Amino acid sequence: MFTGTGTAGAYHAGVMKALAEAGVKVDLVAGRGMGAASAMLAALDGGTRLWQASGAWTGHRPSTLYRWRLPWQVVGWALAICFAVLALPILVQVVAALLYPLAYIVQLTGLDADGRLASTFVGLIAATFHHAVFTQVIPRAAVLSLLGAGLFLAGEYVIRRSGRARRRIEGPPWWIALGAPLDGRRAFKHFAQALWAGTPARAGTIDRRDLSRRYVEMIADGLGQPGSAELLYVVHDLDTRRDLVFAALQDTWRRRFFAEDATAARASEVIDLLGAGRDLAMDGLCAALSVPLAAEPHPLTFPIEGPWRGETHLTADRPEALVRLLEEVSAAGAEQVIIVNAASPLERPHGLTARRADPRAWLGQAIAGHESAAVRDASTAFFDRFTGVYHVHPVHNPLGPFDLGGTRDARSDRPALLGELVRRGYDDAYAQFIEPVVGAGADGLEHAAPAAPVVDDLPLT
Repeated sequence: MFTGTGTAGAYHAGVMKALAEAGVKVDLVAGRGMGAASAMLAALDGGTRLWQASGAWTGHRPSTLYRWRLPWQVVGWALAICFAVLALPILVQVVAALLYPLAYIVQLTGLDADGRLASTFVGLIAATFHHAVFTQVIPRAAVLSLLGAGLFLAGEYVIRRSGRARRRIEGPPWWIALGAPLDGRRAFKHFAQALWAGTPARAGTIDRRDLSRRYVEMIADGLGQPGSAELLYVVHDLDTRRDLVFAALQDTWRRRFFAEDATAARASEVIDLLGAGRDLAMDGLCAALSVPLAAEPHPLTFPIEGPWRGETHLTADRPEALVRLLEEVSAAGAEQVIIVNAASPLERPHGLTARRADPRAWLGQAIAGHESAAVRDASTAFFDRFTGVYHVHPVHNPLGPFDLGGTRDARSDRPALLGELVRRGYDDAYAQFIEPVVGAGADGLEHAAPAAPVVDDLPLT
């Protein structure tokens, strides 16, 4: 069971590599958030597409996920240019005042007997405060930068209001034009392409519905075969304020899992990927990768024959959905669970670090805290539902959910990159599960004999 946001997928990749090498047999993979992408690949025995040197979590491509959306970049740069232009005279004067003593010392030492350096500073200040520059050039440059941003937002507003969106957008024009700050579409495209690596189908050549049908066909063909697994992942419906459960299960548990209750409430929450929901697999992935508040929610259109009669609902991830995920995994017949989570709670004093002055870091800290608390709540709530609940998580993880380009580990004062998080997941899986549980021959834990070595070109040291 994979849970987490953003960089957590790199940790999932390392854990999957370790489980594959140890020959651990997994019958059902489940996830939420970035864990949904990990689970969808694992269900097809495609974990190597995550951890190998050309995989989804290597190279520079992951650093482009969840970047600022273009409207926010344009407005940010326009404000920065406007501020810089208006502050230019003051900045020049301050810099010249700071460097003038150096020029004076150079003149006293005889290296600049003519005083050319000091004269240059004086001339620079005079040119900056020249009447034409101060009254015409600087104001016009500032106004043009703001005007350009305004025109861009106006065009964005017209596009969003007149576009063929599946849901109408209402509200003040500036908020309609700006939208959410982070771009979750890059993440979907990235992992949709990873699902089809090495196959004729490509995410950019067919639409989302075709991608869903082809993926479901591969899932259906692989059920019960070695290396494949059943699939289950959870997203949140913002309109109904309820979770949506996507599942592809074998017939043994499928009828029971999708059985209608007396109020028909469950039929409106569970989506059978092998049945009427075969076209919604990629929509579910889009929703799972839509970070709440930070990214645009994904509009999901239900089938006309379903309980929602073709309505389009806004969907996104919910960091606290691990409790619901465990509940549904139990309903699907799982008896033992491995929870993989990349968030590391602070367990002892004297481990605090400085607060990072970055909005994405603030958001990542809040999400990581919710996820870590959800793991604790889920483990407590369902301790008696399973014969074994195992937890794989890092003791220390300096990477926040959105540190996709890496960050600096304040505790060890060194850079920390995604590749290191993949290796940490690999090591933690061995230290926390494979050696103490599989190696000890835990009762009821079914695992195969060591499989053939996995083809891998990512060195682990």
